[in-house]
Amino acid sequence: MKFVDEALIQVEAGKGGNGIVSFRREKYIPKGGPDGGDGGDGGSVWLIADVNLNTLVDFRYERIFKAENGENGQGRQKTGKSGVDLEIRVPVGTAVIDDDTGEMIGDLTEDGQKLLVAQGGFHGLGNTRFKSSTNRAPRQSTKGSEGEFRELLLEMKVLADVGLLGFPNAGKSSLIRQVSAAKPKVANYPFTTLYPNLGVVRVSEGESFVMADIPGVIEGAAEGAGLGIQFLKHLSRTHLLLHIVDILPFDESDPTEAAQKIIEELGRFSEELLEKPRWLVLNKVDLVQDDSLQERIDAIVNAIQWEGPIYTISAVNGDGTQQLVYDIMEHVKSSTRDEVEEDEDDDDIDG
Repeated sequence: MKFVDEALIQVEAGKGGNGIVSFRREKYIPKGGPDGGDGGDGGSVWLIADVNLNTLVDFRYERIFKAENGENGQGRQKTGKSGVDLEIRVPVGTAVIDDDTGEMIGDLTEDGQKLLVAQGGFHGLGNTRFKSSTNRAPRQSTKGSEGEFRELLLEMKVLADVGLLGFPNAGKSSLIRQVSAAKPKVANYPFTTLYPNLGVVRVSEGESFVMADIPGVIEGAAEGAGLGIQFLKHLSRTHLLLHIVDILPFDESDPTEAAQKIIEELGRFSEELLEKPRWLVLNKVDLVQDDSLQERIDAIVNAIQWEGPIYTISAVNGDGTQQLVYDIMEHVKSSTRDEVEEDEDDDDIDG
């Protein structure tokens, strides 16, 4: 299942520099002619697809982009300096739409692909350009043209990098609220989440990943019970699964049974899914007395014979979530690098 990440930005190309009217004025040259130079072209705005970017989250913090103006011409037939083009990096898979007209400008589908989205203004002409046999001393020049201005809608169909797996009310919605700007519904009853909630987690500038809060899986989901089968399929496309377990369920159910049933459902649905990288995240540890916390953790770990990474968090107040987010980011980057290398190896073999 794909989600759509969107961002609305403004791009403005640089204005072209003006040409000038100037005449040569030097000692011993009484009849100097016109020497006004042309202006420089304005910088254009380009979008470049970058495989290292996962989401459009950075455009929620910076929305306006402007390329440099071209400089005006000078005397002695000196041309003004052209404005520098502005290059904006976006994730691979970004569709670019003119927000005013609805026109599809382009679709960036390959790493390094470039798309011109705002043309820089053309330079103005100096009076040297207008010199002729009948007009030896022209006093005319032209101004540079304005650069293009556009409002662009960026759309990216994304697959979640991280899937939150767990029974209803395990704390998945609370976690995604804590670490991202998504605001899924949170309450103490099963099936709070009826549709996947997409959370874009921004770790730093240029570093982010997509987290999917997936509807709770119930026993029998692999056979089609409840909503689980639809979203178990989606989990197979993620880099990492977080197995969220409520360490102190409000209904006083046994958390070890819940943890075991999730693993059983995964195995029934797909052995491949069961072997996918999966981290155990024990939630609501803030509600457990310190002297009994380790005992509860050990009981769950031993019951499911867990050998992978273990995190203890409180999704509500944020305890332990920061380190979890940093570690997820490193895992996603490493997985992405491995995928790129595999694709390059496949290309070499095909070639």
